[in-house]
Amino acid sequence: MTGRTAGLRHSLLTKIFASVSLTLLAGVAGWTWFNMHHHQQTTMAHMVTGADRLSNTIRLASHYAMLHNSRDDLRQIIRNVGRQSDVEAVRIYDKHGTIQFSSLYSEVGQTTNIKAEACDVCHREDPPRTSVPLDQRTRVFTAPSGSRMLGILTPIHNEPSCSGPPCHFHPPDKTVLGALDMVISLREADASLAGYQRNSIALAALVFLFTTYIILLFVLRFVKEPVLALIQGTRRIARGEQIPMDDLDEADEMGQLVAAINRMGRDITAKQAELNRQRDEYQGLFEAVPCLITVQDRNYRLLQYNREFAERFAPQDGDYCYHAYKGRDERCENCPVEKTFRTGRPHFSEEAGLNKDGSRAYWLVHTKPIRNERGEVVAAMEMCLDITQRKLLEEKLERSEQKYHAIFNQIPNPVFVLDRQTLDILDCNDAVLPVYGYTREQLLGTWFLALFAGGDPAEHAARIRSEGAMNQVRHKTSGGQPIYVDLSLAASEYAERPVLLAISRDITHRLETEQQLIQASKMATLGEMSTGVAHELNQPLSVIRTISGFFMRKLGRKEPVDEKTFILMAEGIDQNVERAARIIEHMREFGRKPGLRLERVHLDAVLRKAFDIFDQQFKVRGIAPRWELAESLPPVLAEPNRLEQVVINLLINARDAIEEKRATAGEDAPLPGDGEDDAQAAAPDEVRLRTLVRDGRVVMEIEDTGAGIPPAVAEKIFEPFFTTKEVGKGTGLGLSISYGIVKDYGGTIHAGSVPGGGACFRVEFPPAPEEPAEQG
Repeated sequence: MTGRTAGLRHSLLTKIFASVSLTLLAGVAGWTWFNMHHHQQTTMAHMVTGADRLSNTIRLASHYAMLHNSRDDLRQIIRNVGRQSDVEAVRIYDKHGTIQFSSLYSEVGQTTNIKAEACDVCHREDPPRTSVPLDQRTRVFTAPSGSRMLGILTPIHNEPSCSGPPCHFHPPDKTVLGALDMVISLREADASLAGYQRNSIALAALVFLFTTYIILLFVLRFVKEPVLALIQGTRRIARGEQIPMDDLDEADEMGQLVAAINRMGRDITAKQAELNRQRDEYQGLFEAVPCLITVQDRNYRLLQYNREFAERFAPQDGDYCYHAYKGRDERCENCPVEKTFRTGRPHFSEEAGLNKDGSRAYWLVHTKPIRNERGEVVAAMEMCLDITQRKLLEEKLERSEQKYHAIFNQIPNPVFVLDRQTLDILDCNDAVLPVYGYTREQLLGTWFLALFAGGDPAEHAARIRSEGAMNQVRHKTSGGQPIYVDLSLAASEYAERPVLLAISRDITHRLETEQQLIQASKMATLGEMSTGVAHELNQPLSVIRTISGFFMRKLGRKEPVDEKTFILMAEGIDQNVERAARIIEHMREFGRKPGLRLERVHLDAVLRKAFDIFDQQFKVRGIAPRWELAESLPPVLAEPNRLEQVVINLLINARDAIEEKRATAGEDAPLPGDGEDDAQAAAPDEVRLRTLVRDGRVVMEIEDTGAGIPPAVAEKIFEPFFTTKEVGKGTGLGLSISYGIVKDYGGTIHAGSVPGGGACFRVEFPPAPEEPAEQG
């Protein structure tokens, strides 16, 4: 009996049945409890909601009777409600806890303890609470009869109608006048819940027993019987027999397991045949592999070799390795096979020798020991890979590197090889000496940014890594002299590491030549503007002369000058002297040679400063300026003096274009002081000066109402020495120089005709980068 009990305890059937039954029991019990608990909560929620609705109904029904203090009507309403079968009691308490009305006559007039369970919800605090949630106003208690009761307390609040007409009974400061307490019996609900619980438990027990029975049948039929059959089948396999497949369904898992075990015996025989086939295949690979393979004994005699070795060296039977490879009579001094026999480990070397035809050859040699069943090294396998072509390519590459290194050093411009991360100089050519004054040895390993003169190193580093070229970069020589260079940058590799190639072109002399050309253009511009400047100076001088003549007449006549007039005249002289000095200083600044250092410049300021020279000229010629300047315009990086030259060239072109249009039309320009009819006959010519921000770029536009730009000359307008003006009226350099200046600052300049007549020159610049915040 004990052995049978132990067998059942260790039986797979018992374990499966017990685990499934316990799991099923836990699931059914949990589901039943949850279902009963949910049903109970739902039922009570419905009861509470119905009781609260009934309580509110009673309160609303009695509102009119309370308002008119109709106590008989109130008693009748409460008595009628109390007659319902499930309503145990309906009471109305005043604020002192006295029962004023009740469905039970014996309770009327009784005073309840204000701290009792029903009232304690509001009176547990001082002052009592005036608003309580429904769940706190509800209570469930057991009556002396043993039945459960549901009580719900509803406060009766004071209303404006209770303290005013027609009531006037309660003062307005009273919030709660009393409470309506209704008690409902839960006998029917409890009976319904008890019946539901009994039915749920019975159904759960029935489901558990029925399901357990089905599981038992399933385990007996589909688990125990196939397992017993499988045990018997494995015993047959142990005896060399096969499992009979007639009584098993091979489609299910048990049948597939039996079929797998049955195939296992057949597969063992097939695997042995496959191993033999693979051995023959690997032997064929040994013969056909395109490298030299030999097996040697301790005396370096060839025991076995592949076809490649036989065709390459044609060894004799019993030949030695060193004789077959290199025609030697003794082993090589640095023999990897000898090292393998001595250490018992693989070895690697690079060897050189002669082929059978006498040509030079190179091999990579790898040796591996061959051991017997006792672990002793009895032979060595040597594998040689012919690297003759690679060696020849290496020699050719070395010659090519020498050639390109010579070209690298013969490049006339300095070339730097920079580490991409640190920007250290890894290499440079000999051209750095005449440009920078440093030798190659002095620059190797130094920081490339140390050659920059001024500026933020972090900004320079970011531009070097992100841009392909940097123009007009200010460098310094070994003597500290500043030079200007153009940098061309390209990513490359050097000694298997990422680098940047930086080619430096010294443009210092070119910039000096350009500066001389620009200065010559300035002088030509100043000469062209001399008439206008003379008129600008003539006006303040005329004022000064008039005032001085006034003083001379007064002095000659010995007439006194009153203090107010004297101060007014003196201020006039001072203002006009300052105006003339400002014009002269402006011309002097414009005429000086500009520097090459860039600074943050506002286009509005440059535009207004340049226009000061033309203000009087435009007035005399009847040309009206129209200003359309944007607010809060971002600055650009430029040199103010050179940028002012661009604006002056464009203003001169606008002035000349308007005068050319007038000359072509055969009409004189309207001058100030002409008749009103002439002023109305033709609209005044204009020059529009506009600044704005468009697509993230700072834009300046100068637009005129002149003759416009003919399509035939639109593409040539910025070419040097090209002009449409008469001989002696233009050099053809203004727009060309302006184009070069704008390009130097990373900008663009475009010219086009305006619909309705006139030309528009649009200059665009990238905004200057934000200045780094000062460290506190």
